[in-house]
Amino acid sequence: MSKIKAMILAAGRGERMRPLTDTLPKPLVKVGDKPLIVYHIERLVAAGISDIVINHAHLGEQIEAALGNGSALSANIVYSPEPSGGLETAGGIIQALPLLGEQAFLLVNGDVWTDYDFSQLAKYQLQGFLAHLVMVKNPPQKTQGDFVLSDNILSDAVHANTQKALTFAGISMLSPQLFTGLEGGRRALAPLFREAMSQSLVSGEFYAGDWEDVGTIERLEALRQRLEQ
Repeated sequence: MSKIKAMILAAGRGERMRPLTDTLPKPLVKVGDKPLIVYHIERLVAAGISDIVINHAHLGEQIEAALGNGSALSANIVYSPEPSGGLETAGGIIQALPLLGEQAFLLVNGDVWTDYDFSQLAKYQLQGFLAHLVMVKNPPQKTQGDFVLSDNILSDAVHANTQKALTFAGISMLSPQLFTGLEGGRRALAPLFREAMSQSLVSGEFYAGDWEDVGTIERLEALRQRLEQ
């Protein structure tokens, strides 16, 4: 079996973090002494995952200049540049599939901060599922949640008990088969998850550890202050 690869999603514009992201791509925003995306790379490498694909669009050349081929971080990084405006999540993944290969891969959003142990996910065998999603407690800014986790199976919160819904952490293991037959271009990921969930093809787990969606300047500052304590 070939080594598991990972993809870090780094193509977002970061509208809610303007004007900071007018001149700096969100994944390069620093928390503590390093950019957000470097935390992910270090944790992936520590988990034994060194082959990493990074997509980018807005100011993507800065990401490539900052990280290079990843050798300084003991990683092997390749890039999947997207046109201006990006391809949305699923579209970006579909474009990057030739770089990811035929095996299930780990996917992580570039704009979250977490102490999740990627080695646990790297060991996960999909075993007939198309995806395995890490879920977290709903943060204050998102009380409705995304999906319902029951007996390790995920269902769409729209068609289930929304009071039990959890938030998708932006961390998952995905099978390339989730994208079989789909053309490229702009395409969202959530509808693909929901379609697979309707067939009971998505598993999940709850993570109670440290996780933050660094989506606004206010949440960025709050995280910086907390880590400095």
